[in-house]
Amino acid sequence: MQAKDNNPPDGGYGWVVVVSAFMVMGLTAAVLKTFGLFFVEIQQHFDELASTTSWITSVTIAIFHLGAPVASSLCVRYSHRAVVITGGLLAFSGMALGFLGLNMVWMYATTGFLQGLGISFSWTPAISIVSHYFSKKRALANAIASAGECAFAFTFGPFFQWLISQYGWKGALLIIGGIQLNICVCGILMRPLASSCLLEASHSETETPPGNGASRIDKEDKSPTTHKTFNWMLVRQPEFVLYAIFGILAAMSFFVPPLFLVPLSYSLGIDESWTASLLSILAMVDFAGRLLCGWYANLHVTKTVHLLTMTITLISTSLMLLPLANNYLSLAIFTGFYGFFFGTTVAVHITVLADVVGMPDFDSALGLFMLIRSTGGFVGPPLAGLIVDMAGDYRAGFYMAGATLVLSAGFLVTLDQIQQRKEKGSQTNTKPKKSTLPYPSPHLLKLQ
Repeated sequence: MQAKDNNPPDGGYGWVVVVSAFMVMGLTAAVLKTFGLFFVEIQQHFDELASTTSWITSVTIAIFHLGAPVASSLCVRYSHRAVVITGGLLAFSGMALGFLGLNMVWMYATTGFLQGLGISFSWTPAISIVSHYFSKKRALANAIASAGECAFAFTFGPFFQWLISQYGWKGALLIIGGIQLNICVCGILMRPLASSCLLEASHSETETPPGNGASRIDKEDKSPTTHKTFNWMLVRQPEFVLYAIFGILAAMSFFVPPLFLVPLSYSLGIDESWTASLLSILAMVDFAGRLLCGWYANLHVTKTVHLLTMTITLISTSLMLLPLANNYLSLAIFTGFYGFFFGTTVAVHITVLADVVGMPDFDSALGLFMLIRSTGGFVGPPLAGLIVDMAGDYRAGFYMAGATLVLSAGFLVTLDQIQQRKEKGSQTNTKPKKSTLPYPSPHLLKLQ
């Protein structure tokens, strides 16, 4: 197979890929977000402690992040389509086997390990292939795809609760697993770009006699989108390291507000029914923030790294102000601000990663970034909990999250400075040097 054009189409069939990724985000990340509805049911069934039961979700989150580099390397070796289909089958297997509910260890292995691996193998290539299909509209495409998480999370809450009430938690797991089989359908729709098939073409043409075949291979090897191996050496690039540190600090903060929002609401004496509405507000404004920021980034008015720095600053500000709330209305307003700016950040942070490393190394970078970022997600909530315990006030957790985001913004500013210096240096080197004798000397003309 020979590629006619190595440039991303920026539309056309790419929008089918975006819709497929939208569905994958909903069938993976949204399921993980709403799995807490099964917590009490599983705890009561096995008569276990809350800490023991919580390990199911912990294992899922851990495998989701740890499996990202494996998923990325498989995308490099095979194709995004194959990995997404595999992820769908793994996710279904995790839920279907969890239906048996033999014991708690069995739940760790099925709805924990298998489900986490399935989510990782589906989420990672789905978000990656969108970036391959788009260049100028990449921010908008990523925003639409990521919005699937919010849209599905908003509907899955009451739907999963209904399933549990009608079929029990085991039957609900089996039905959800069947729904997750649609990930395989989405994977089938993720048709590889012509440029992603260049490696296979070069392998098939190496045995052809010299001539046109050899010239085609030479051209294909020069394609900027040809991948041969997973690039682990990205950890030596200063720009990637700075962005990875930003990811760690941001992840330390992002998991804290949803964890302490409900307890803070209760401490203010807000009714339980009103407290539940805060989570719905969070999901709706998150959805709006992703789409609006993706649309704005698509205008190319502001550099994506500048836009990300701005949204991070606004998130930290909203988190610093949120603890000042003393009633439901003020808490809902500050929660709305936080959710909206969180959505804007999610909409562009993958696009910034692509800009930092370039598309040839994007698959490798995404896997490594997810792996490194996971440390922040693991450290953040316990650290915030420790600070809350020491202060005796849930507000302390929000102050910690806001301060960590301010620190992360500093690494984005440093990254931008390095990129600007490199751009200036490359522009200086590409300028043609002026000749000392642009025209023949008059004396030489006389002699001639």
